[in-house]
Amino acid sequence: MEGCTFCSIVKGDVPALKVYEDNDFVGFLDIAPLNEGHVLLVPRIHYRWTWDVPNFGEYWEAAKKIAQAQIKGLNANMVEFLTHGMDVHHAHIWIVPIYANENFIDSKTRNNFDEGKMMDISEKIKKAL
Repeated sequence: MEGCTFCSIVKGDVPALKVYEDNDFVGFLDIAPLNEGHVLLVPRIHYRWTWDVPNFGEYWEAAKKIAQAQIKGLNANMVEFLTHGMDVHHAHIWIVPIYANENFIDSKTRNNFDEGKMMDISEKIKKAL
């Protein structure tokens, strides 16, 4: 879709730290993460809402793979999934690791990690997949 940031990331026109790719979905680190290792999983084809994705079950299976890699590679205690879909009008699942002494994520608090830290995080997730 013209002007969609996530479509541009999928096509490679906008840089992103991709941690997961298959024939249907792409996962990449959020540039303003809720927590260390926050991944956005999007379908390659533009759909407005998560429930519009025809292979909905496969979409969540891909999210599960990423979550398991976050637990293994980043030592997260658990993972939270969110599907707000208000900021970018392209279906996306937020896959947010939760660490020790955290019970949930405040979706209004964003972090900013330097490029080196973000690259390290992405490598740890990819290695654990």
